[in-house]
Amino acid sequence: MNVAGQPRDVGAVYRVPMRAAVIHGPRDVRVEDRPDPKILTPGDAVVRVVAACVCGSDLWPYRGVSAVKRPRPIGHELVGVVEELGADVTSAQVGDFVILPFTMSCGECQACRAGYPAACDLVTGFGSTDRWGNPVDGAQGERVRIPLAQHSLFPVGRPEAELEAAGLVPHLLTLADVMSTGYHAAFSAGVSAGDTVVVVGDGAVGLSGVIGARLLGAERVIAMSRHADRAALAREFGATDVVAERGEEGLAAVRDLLDGDLPDAALECVGTEQSMDTALDVVRGGGRVGFVGVPHGPDLSVRRLFDRNITIGGGMASARRYMETLLPDVLSGAIVPGKVFDLELPLADVAEAYAAMDERRATKVLVRP
Repeated sequence: MNVAGQPRDVGAVYRVPMRAAVIHGPRDVRVEDRPDPKILTPGDAVVRVVAACVCGSDLWPYRGVSAVKRPRPIGHELVGVVEELGADVTSAQVGDFVILPFTMSCGECQACRAGYPAACDLVTGFGSTDRWGNPVDGAQGERVRIPLAQHSLFPVGRPEAELEAAGLVPHLLTLADVMSTGYHAAFSAGVSAGDTVVVVGDGAVGLSGVIGARLLGAERVIAMSRHADRAALAREFGATDVVAERGEEGLAAVRDLLDGDLPDAALECVGTEQSMDTALDVVRGGGRVGFVGVPHGPDLSVRRLFDRNITIGGGMASARRYMETLLPDVLSGAIVPGKVFDLELPLADVAEAYAAMDERRATKVLVRP
């Protein structure tokens, strides 16, 4: 039996240490033996990872922009199969194929009840510690202990073999972060039917933002992209126009497309000072900006917002909330966000996965344990 307080199966007892990615410092990610996860509290689950991936935000510590004070497990996006459940977890069953949001949450605090589990009072990240001081594994590994599992586990409702055969695993994996985050950008910008929207950033989140804007009814979506392959994918996802220019030239190009007008909303999907400046400049007076890029440098001027009546919203996406909205469209094939993965590698080659994204040889890399 696999419920906390009851015997584990013999194979699990003698299982060798699992393998997982550990970041040691700038451009130094290694696959190492890690302790095999086990149930530590009645609210835990243990999940076998079917697929994980490298996120653009993982590149901040990889590039040395964010400090790595000590070696730590890394990765925060995964889909997998439940192997064990704590006694208090009833939201899933052993054997369920589940998506895990990139932050884990209780589902009961005020923020969770309001639909913002990323702001949960007990919010817990991968590769950190839970609120009881227990270590939490990174998603780029073979198995993961999931605290706050009652709310964090999101069962898909179909078996692993069926999802693999249908080619749905990459698309489902995007719901753990990038597709949900792109949708959050559009939602936070108040995108609605008939809007014209500009998307700043052509990484996986920006490309997902194109899908999100179209799902919310945008009539025209302008993707700002300087890479032919990403621009082509943006068009496939629903972008009606592509602008390669930046700065004043980019603003002029957008105006030319719109006969002198500017978009109703902008999605900021990078997190730099330049990308935020572009989003604020390219939206019309009285327009809205949804920002989801992890901030590294930008500061907002309240006077700038005041003078042009710009509404700004966003922040860390509550992926657990948006999974319920987006799952039916993924399962039906109405959206195919997994096309952002243009490279798949085994876990053993995770260092190459990071290098490929860092060097822009890949938009987003799927990792298979």
